[in-house]
Amino acid sequence: MVATARAQRWEPIEVIKALFVEEVAGRSRSMLATRRKAAGFPTGKTFDTWDESASSIPVPTQHVLRTLEWIGRKENVVVCGPSGTGKTFFLEALGQQVVEAGMRVAWFRLEDPGALVRAHRSDDSVGRVVARILRADLIVVDDIGLLEVGADAAEGLYRLVDAAYEKRSIAVSSNLHPAGFDALMP
Repeated sequence: MVATARAQRWEPIEVIKALFVEEVAGRSRSMLATRRKAAGFPTGKTFDTWDESASSIPVPTQHVLRTLEWIGRKENVVVCGPSGTGKTFFLEALGQQVVEAGMRVAWFRLEDPGALVRAHRSDDSVGRVVARILRADLIVVDDIGLLEVGADAAEGLYRLVDAAYEKRSIAVSSNLHPAGFDALMP
């Protein structure tokens, strides 16, 4: 930048302005990378490679969800269908878009909240862990119904949903219709 400033005979104020612009851009990139890493996305899929016409999710519904307005209203989303239909891909791409919009995402498989309950039950810090998760604007729970649900996973999911109710948005993917969720729980 100094070489450019000299060659183009920038005024000192122009150099300072350019340095500030570069600093802000660098910090934005760094914050984006930090939010992506903290989200815990499984693969890094985005809408760049998403084929909306190949999905069973109606295209108008996809467009509405991609506005992210539902997150501001603390609404929830359930994407259900058979295995291999792109539910996880869609939710991950949606989560990436949420991160790019400056918000936080927390990504979990169904077993993960159960592991948190097991790890923090003995010192009674489950509530603090759930409160930390609720710092995210969007909480994603992937693959409900793919595996059998143990008592800890059921408790973890319950605690997460109960704490997030009307405070945060939750997006869930499942190969079961939501009407069948109660049959999963022990």
